[in-house]
Amino acid sequence: MSEYRERTTGEVKTQGQWRAAFPNMSLPRVWTSNVCDAMNIDPVLASPAATTSAYQTSVRDGVEQNSNGNWVEKYVARDMFADTTVDGVTTTKAEHEAAYQATLDATTATSNRSTRDSKLAETDWHGMSDVTMSSEMTTYRQALRDITAHENWPNLEDSDWPTKL
Repeated sequence: MSEYRERTTGEVKTQGQWRAAFPNMSLPRVWTSNVCDAMNIDPVLASPAATTSAYQTSVRDGVEQNSNGNWVEKYVARDMFADTTVDGVTTTKAEHEAAYQATLDATTATSNRSTRDSKLAETDWHGMSDVTMSSEMTTYRQALRDITAHENWPNLEDSDWPTKL
């Protein structure tokens, strides 16, 4: 979605909104610098989101002029949580963050358990009565069952998973 900034007021609108603001002007499909000059507007260029840390999000905060003199989207990092008081009970930012992280961890743990169960199911045939399970397969399957005790649980890396031999 193309946006443009009015040079005198600083107002930012989409191309469609500017077309509606100039109903009696025939505007071309592609807006060149001559069209922008005639309308007294500058294009607003896309810019990357703000760098964030844990429990922050990148939020659009208007436009700003960059070092080249172009108008670009402005993003800032904002905290996801703050202290809140509801019915006289105050919940701290840290408590909100801990609850959010617990939810993320629970979701990740559920996904990892599903992956573990699938890996176990793939090797179930090794445990049939007419098949002798190798010690390597026994070790692999036990490592899968013990994955929830891994030091990185539930936030496992690919390298944390046992390797099937």
